[in-house]
This record gives sequence, C-alpha cells and structure tokens, in this order.
Amino acid sequence: MNTKIFCDIADLSLIKKFNKKKIVKGFTTNPSLMRKAGATNYRLYCQKILKVCKIKPISFEVFGDDDKSMINQGQKISKWGKNVYVKVPIVNSKNKFTGKVIKNLNSKNIKLNITAVYSAKQTKKILNVINKKTKVIISIFAGRSADTGKDPIPEFIKSIKIAKKFKNVDILWASVREPYNFLQSKRIGCHIITIPPSIIEKIEKFGKSFDQLTIETVKNFLIDSKKSKFKI
Repeated sequence: MNTKIFCDIADLSLIKKFNKKKIVKGFTTNPSLMRKAGATNYRLYCQKILKVCKIKPISFEVFGDDDKSMINQGQKISKWGKNVYVKVPIVNSKNKFTGKVIKNLNSKNIKLNITAVYSAKQTKKILNVINKKTKVIISIFAGRSADTGKDPIPEFIKSIKIAKKFKNVDILWASVREPYNFLQSKRIGCHIITIPPSIIEKIEKFGKSFDQLTIETVKNFLIDSKKSKFKI
C-alpha cells in the first residue's frame, strides 16, 4: 500500500520548508496548531499558507459549534482554493453528530476531512451521509486512542474495510506518536498518514542497522558523561 504522507503543521516557515519535500503529499492543520503558529486572523493566515501551498491538498478546520455556523464557515473555507479540504469534527462540543453539516457540504461537492474520529462505528455514520463522488478524508486518531491504553489498529482495519466501496474516501492515520506508526499505517492499508515535521525527518533517515544504532547510542552516552565531567 502506498500510504501518502501529509505534514501536520500550521507554522508558515515549516510549511515553506516541507512543501518542497517530495515525501510530503499534503498538509493538515487545526485551530490549536493555528494558535500555536501565532495566527490572529484565521482567514488571512490561511490565505498566507495558500500562497505557499498552491497545489498540494491542505485541510482547514471549521470552529463553529452548531450546524448553521459550521455549514456557513465550511462554504467560505471551500472557496479559498481548489486544493482546500474543509475539516469538520464528527461531533460538536455537546457530542451531537455533525451528520447534517457533512451531508450539506458534501452534497455541494465540497471536499471534506472529517476529524476527531476514533471508531469504525463513527466511520460508518459518516459513510451513511455522504455521496460516492466528492472526496472525503476520515481522520482516525490513533495516538490519542493508544494513549488511553486502547489498540487503534482494529478500528482502522474495520474502517478501511467498510470504506472500500467508496472510491472517493481516504482513511487517514492521525495523532502520530513515533516514526514506526508510518510502517503500521502502510501495513494495514491506510491511504494517508499525517505526521508532525520532526517525525517526518526521522522517517527520511529510515534504514540504519542495529549495529549503527548501538554505536551511536554508546557514543552519545560517552559524550554526555564527559560534558558533565562525571567521576566515580
């Protein structure tokens, strides 16, 4: 499976850097990453990003908390660029399924990235309200699930299986914790994995032998002990 790597970032300088990398096929953002990047005007900041990222797909998230505002924001965001995916959470803060929002925007041929998904049951709910032609990404949060002691893999496998009839749907591995997640996502047939910059750089260095890793580790310990001037 050729799992595409997207870069999960909103920092403008890093988007400039990673947009040049062939390994990076697209970008994902969210309001938290936007805030961390120093964005104060959401629309203007997104438009700055789009001046850099003109072709590769990029997701910008709505931040409304009711159907009407989400639909309104989604329609506006979709007009910012042909490569834009509108990111919609699967529920609002009151745990209400955003099916009406997803169906409305999807029926208008707006590309969507449904986020904060954790289960195949949620994937099925999304598939029940979309068409089979407009592109939809379903972002399943692996790392956050694993953080609670739950194995995310079975939910991915079930989601990929039930989404097979939808040629317009991509299953995305979100909330990456380590480079090995990339190999896991490939093994189970994920279409996309979105990864922070620091971990993408580690993936680019894949291939070191155990012997190389051993000597690098020992050398690092030795260097640190000398820097600290340790004595026994």
